[in-house]
Amino acid sequence: MKRAYEKILKTYLELFPCAALVGVRQCGKTTLLHVLPEGWKILDLERRADFQLVSRDPDTFFRLNPRHVAIDEAQVFPGLFPALRVAIDAHRNEPGRFVITGSSSPSLLHSISESLAGRIGTIEMSPLSWEEVTETVGRDSFLQRLQNRKAGPRDLITGLKPRGDIALAHEYWFRGGYPEPWPHPSQMFRSHWTEQYVQTYLFRDIKGLFPGLDELRFRRFLELLGGLSGRVLNYSETARALEVSQPTVRDYFDIAHGTFLWRRIPAYTGNALKRVVKHPRGHLRDSGLLHALLRIPDQEALLTHPQMGSSWEGMVVEEVIRQLNGLGVGHQYAHYRTAGGAQVDLVLEGDFGLVGVEIKHSSTIGGHGLRSLKGFVDQHKARVGVVIQNDIAPRLYDDRIVGIPFTHL
Repeated sequence: MKRAYEKILKTYLELFPCAALVGVRQCGKTTLLHVLPEGWKILDLERRADFQLVSRDPDTFFRLNPRHVAIDEAQVFPGLFPALRVAIDAHRNEPGRFVITGSSSPSLLHSISESLAGRIGTIEMSPLSWEEVTETVGRDSFLQRLQNRKAGPRDLITGLKPRGDIALAHEYWFRGGYPEPWPHPSQMFRSHWTEQYVQTYLFRDIKGLFPGLDELRFRRFLELLGGLSGRVLNYSETARALEVSQPTVRDYFDIAHGTFLWRRIPAYTGNALKRVVKHPRGHLRDSGLLHALLRIPDQEALLTHPQMGSSWEGMVVEEVIRQLNGLGVGHQYAHYRTAGGAQVDLVLEGDFGLVGVEIKHSSTIGGHGLRSLKGFVDQHKARVGVVIQNDIAPRLYDDRIVGIPFTHL
């Protein structure tokens, strides 16, 4: 499947000496390296021979290989980054010389920001998105149109076409976006793959990065994440369930977020005229992984599961963020909730303005269901409010609120 990140990778290599692909393990970073032009040298630091070649004397390695080198799993060797900075500065104005990838390491982004600030363009990759699964990357879309500040609500939705039908959308929701299970539709493969993935994440990545971590309690924490997905986080409750301290639980959430498994959604407090809830929300970043951890066997069971609404919401939030990252659009995200119960599932802010997003699995939305979103748009003078649902076509609810079926996103 063509990845949305190909275009932004090419752009960054025209602008920066180095580009970085970061994201959760097995989301497709290594595969994307093979779109690089002929003549690039690709090294994998998890392969012993490649690791020894680079780590023995990284400064000499870069002097001998001053350009067109891609280094996979760069987090394995932290000593790479100072040497890479020296190599870049030797020919600072020459773009497109290096690509690095990294996964499952909160220290990776820190190393990039500390050693390579101003020298690197960073792309956060995720598992497959809806536009990638439907092979419609690059097609006219709502989020592309949103970049035009002159586009009004009607302009944002007029003529939008679906990427696929509702049946495929629900299959994507149930299965998630990890590339490996997609060619294998059987439930047995999915279950075994997910179990092995969690074991690899826990015992290979996390144990290596945090050798002092209590493995048993962290495994229990991972099992709890399915039930916590989509909820406002209560650290004290989670700490009691695990029989650990609140600081330890906060560390666990930081690890899960920093290794791209969990997404922490901060509370939106900008220009607040009402008392707002300041606790973050969060969700597992991939709906397929969530459903596997919750032991949901099929789509029918999903549609009646207590976590159905939270799962749908998390999947849609991830799709929006994945598409924005694929477009290379800078943005911030948050959730909004007042003490009085008004809430907006996703608040986006960037050069495109302020946008409130409400997410529903239903096809029809009554006036009561739009009250919180309308209040947010009016109070915060947002550019537009968006309802992402399962209608058959985009529609204008009023002069500042639009509805978009997920299939058209």
